[in-house]
Amino acid sequence: MLESILVVVCATLLRRRLLLPPEIYIQQIRRGWEFGVVQVSLALTGREMSSSMMLRRFCCFSAPAIASSSASSSSSLSPPKKKSLVFLGSPQVSAVVLEALFNASTAPDSAFEVAAIVTQPPARRDRGRKLMPSPVAQHALDKGFSPELIFTPERAGEEAFLASLKALQPEICITAAYGNILPRKFLNIPPLGTVNVHPSLLPLYRGAAPVQRALQDGVKETGVSLVYTVRALDAGPIIARERLQVDDQIKAPELLDLLFSKGSTLLIRELPSICDGSAQAKAQPQDDSKATLAPKIMPEESWLSFDQEASVVHNKVRAFAGWPGTRAKLLVFDKENGIQNVLELKLITTRVCNQIKSDAGGSDEISIHNGALIVPCGGRTQLEVLEIQLPGKKVVSAAAFWNGLRGQMLKKL
Repeated sequence: MLESILVVVCATLLRRRLLLPPEIYIQQIRRGWEFGVVQVSLALTGREMSSSMMLRRFCCFSAPAIASSSASSSSSLSPPKKKSLVFLGSPQVSAVVLEALFNASTAPDSAFEVAAIVTQPPARRDRGRKLMPSPVAQHALDKGFSPELIFTPERAGEEAFLASLKALQPEICITAAYGNILPRKFLNIPPLGTVNVHPSLLPLYRGAAPVQRALQDGVKETGVSLVYTVRALDAGPIIARERLQVDDQIKAPELLDLLFSKGSTLLIRELPSICDGSAQAKAQPQDDSKATLAPKIMPEESWLSFDQEASVVHNKVRAFAGWPGTRAKLLVFDKENGIQNVLELKLITTRVCNQIKSDAGGSDEISIHNGALIVPCGGRTQLEVLEIQLPGKKVVSAAAFWNGLRGQMLKKL
């Protein structure tokens, strides 16, 4: 634009009578252009004044406009403001996702920042029953995250909590095993939505215990899904999924770790599209006709029945590992004096026995073979018990437990 104006000015100067050399006027234009204002008097004769005024007016109004355009262009090159993200999670597996978010948010090209954390209130844990923050809260504090930005509402629908959340103006919320129902008032706050890291291949295993119920069913494949949260249980559109083959010896705590680790990677990969809103367009609705449920595990479910097949018992042992565990009652019989006692214990590690065949009579007697207790089960199957735990005691091997019986017989009840 400046060069065009100079061409016009030079052409005008060459045709007019001037009080000063043409170079002076050109210098005035250049100097004024640098400051965003161009005012040049051509000192022309009266009959030429009208065209001079037109030129001066053009220069005066064009230069600031170009300067403003230039400033706007310059500001557009500055880094865009990062999206405000709020993370919701509670157990240790959630801390894995939070750590991935912390790491990704520090990257030079990151599109988001962790603005706040929402987690379960402190609870009494361990033998000392001390009031302790949730694993997610503790992890955030260990990383130097501000305690004032860690929220611990009893319910996510509390008005005081929702007011504080609105004041932060989060654009995205990410949940991973938060453990609290999110009301509509919460879901309406982040304009880019709330995304959940769910450890199953949705629409399979919707609910509170997807990993445990999948192991209990003996699945050979599971996975993790990124899904938009809606009011219906785990029923929102799916952004992405990752599959994982399931080993027949893996227990729930180990599988949870694997799935949330894989889910963290998947989340970081998809966050750019979540931040720019394009994930909402590509997310696929779930087929509700294929949905299965994963209801919360209740403590009374921990009891085992050896009338079921060995594979069913084994799958339940690894599904309920950690909490609530699996319990059984066995009969200890002293052949010398005829005394019988009922023994309650937890089964920690098992496997389905494929080598030894059950007797045709289906005896209830438990034996030992290669360091494992052999328990007869339904369908003429047998279960190998490798580790057990007596009430108030440490976990021991089956061989050590057998030696402690000192020749007494062991039967299933």
